[in-house]
Amino acid sequence: DDIMKQCYENLIVVDVGANLTNKKYIRDLDTVIQRAKDSGVQKIMVPGTSVKSSKEALRLTRIYPSICYSTAGIHPHDSKSIIEEPNLWLEFEVIAKAIECVAIGPCGLDYQRDFSEPSVQQEIFKKQIKLACDLGKPILIHERTAQNDVLEIISMFQNTPQIIIRNFIGTTEEAIKYLERGYYLTLTGFLCKDKSDTGVRKLLEDNKLPLEKILVETDSPFMYPNTRASKLPQYVKNGLSNRSLNYLHRYCTFQRNEPCSLPAIVEMIAAFMHKKPEEVALATAFNALKLFGLSQ
Repeated sequence: DDIMKQCYENLIVVDVGANLTNKKYIRDLDTVIQRAKDSGVQKIMVPGTSVKSSKEALRLTRIYPSICYSTAGIHPHDSKSIIEEPNLWLEFEVIAKAIECVAIGPCGLDYQRDFSEPSVQQEIFKKQIKLACDLGKPILIHERTAQNDVLEIISMFQNTPQIIIRNFIGTTEEAIKYLERGYYLTLTGFLCKDKSDTGVRKLLEDNKLPLEKILVETDSPFMYPNTRASKLPQYVKNGLSNRSLNYLHRYCTFQRNEPCSLPAIVEMIAAFMHKKPEEVALATAFNALKLFGLSQ
C-alpha cells in the first residue's frame, strides 16, 4: 500500500530535453541527476546540438546508464561548421549510430537569427533527415518562423521515422498543421511566458493537443518555469503541488533551470488541460518510452 501511495504522490515523468552538457553543470552534475530522480524524473534525454556536444551527450549516457540517453543533432545555427569541415560529418555519423543515441536532432531551420545562411541550414537539415531515415531513429525538429520550408523538406523523404517538434512556441494554426501530419510536440516551461491568445496555452485550454502527441522537457538550464508570473492564471497556480514547487524554488533559478522542475511543468500542463497531473505524467512518460525506446 505504501508503494502505491508513493507512486501516486510522486509523479513519474521523463524529461526529453535537458542540456546537461552545458558548462553550468560542470561542478555538480551527480547531484543534479540525483535530485531529478528524487523529484520523479526517471529518464533524461540529453540533446546534442553540434558534433562536439553530441559526443559529450553520448559520453553522459555511459556515465549514467539507464537514466541518461542522448541525441545527435546539428542545430541550424551550427550548420556552416559542417560545410567548412566535411570530416566532422563522418564523426557525426559514428556518434549517431551508437545505441544510446535515441534520436537525430534537434535539426531544422531557424530564420529568426542568421548564424547560418538558409541554404546552408537546408542542406544540413536534409543530411540529418536522410541519416535518421537510414538509422530508423526519430527526428527532433527545431523550427523558428520556418514552418513551410520545414514541411516542404520533410515531404521530400519517403517513410520518415517519427517526427517531434521540439519546444514548440508557435501559433495554434501551426500546431494543427504539425498534428495533422501525426507529429509530436514537446512542451516546456515556456507556458509561463506565453502571453499570446493564439499559442500553446490556448491549444491546451481548448483541448486541441491530444495527450498521445505530447512530450515534456525542461530544456535545462534554460526555460525556467516562472510559476509566479502574473500572466499565469490563478487556477493554474492552484494546480501546483507543494512538493513540485519545493523542488522548483529550492534548486532551480532563472540562471540555471534543472530537470527536477519537470513535475511542476507537468502539473501546469495538466491544469491548463483540466486533467489530473497523474494522467499527463503517465501519458507523456509512456509516449517518450515508446517513441525513443528508453526501456533498455
